[in-house]
Amino acid sequence: MDDKKYWIGFNLIKGIGAVRMQGLVAYFGDLESAWNADAAELMSAGLGAKLAEKVLGAKTQIDLDQVWAKIEAQGIKILTWADEEYPARLKEIDQPPPVLYIRGEYLMDDLFAVAVVGTRKVTPYGRQVTEEIASFLAANGITVVSGLARGVDAIAHQTALKAGGRTIAILGSGVDKIYPPEHRGLAEQMMQRGAIISDFAVGTPPDASNFPPRNRIISGLSLAVVVIEAAETSGALITAEFAAEQGREIFAVPGSILAPQSKGTNRLIQKGAQPLLTPADLMQALDLTRMDKQKSARKILPSDETEALVLNALGSEPLHVDEIRNQANLPIEKISAALAMMELKGMVRQVGGMNYVAVREEQSDYTA
Repeated sequence: MDDKKYWIGFNLIKGIGAVRMQGLVAYFGDLESAWNADAAELMSAGLGAKLAEKVLGAKTQIDLDQVWAKIEAQGIKILTWADEEYPARLKEIDQPPPVLYIRGEYLMDDLFAVAVVGTRKVTPYGRQVTEEIASFLAANGITVVSGLARGVDAIAHQTALKAGGRTIAILGSGVDKIYPPEHRGLAEQMMQRGAIISDFAVGTPPDASNFPPRNRIISGLSLAVVVIEAAETSGALITAEFAAEQGREIFAVPGSILAPQSKGTNRLIQKGAQPLLTPADLMQALDLTRMDKQKSARKILPSDETEALVLNALGSEPLHVDEIRNQANLPIEKISAALAMMELKGMVRQVGGMNYVAVREEQSDYTA
């Protein structure tokens, strides 16, 4: 276990959000030191007297080892700002969530994602449009992000799965508290080809106040937000507002001026959202051709320093794994593990007898 349990500890304390977490890391260097600090030190780090006392009280009530054991037992993955795997697009927004709880898997390809959101009281028209858009996105290798709610959200998730695509749900509860309960089966399917994500601690029940912050993550993870149907007070409009603040593309599906479910989307268009008349309208805004090239490039670019060192050692002439180890100056087990992963990614090729060559394709220079 690493220092993630201390991130979780502070995440469990009401009043410790992104700004204060950042302040603690900046002052103490790591959250383990912050967790073990006294009241005076916490106050020096920027916490008020009451919040410092609250932290000290929480330390006596929270058994971090027990909390961590429960998280591991449920197969929940924890990502923090400090992790390379933390979603790069989400890290771009103002005050990104310090801790993400994940069931399933967030992949690098999920950087190419579009949020599809809308009303719970979806009409037959809304259902048809949602299915067409989600199918289109899945067919083009774009991850569908939504909130697992009834109506448009659930249809978007279900359609993406049926089309063989990936889909991610952001919850307004802990990842162990699936809401609504009738979507537990859908959530299980999504964990096989996508993920269930929340920044709320394990055990957090769904609450009305949790959903606006949840919507901020939905838009933050996405290149664009598509609003299918939304009444004038719909939560989907909150997602669109966050998208605008985050510089994301906003699309709205126009509808009848007489339909309550289209009042919100029509208003979005009036305010400047792009009217989505066909799924192909997404093509230009998202530049899908460029995305395919970016995805291909990601697969052959080194993802860490070890891979970069291995690629620097390799050329078109076969090189034995022992020589690679000598040149990279790393333990053989680390080299072997990196080579196995790089072979899967198409970055290197084994040519027999534990000899490898680099698969450069159009890449000409790798640096550590």
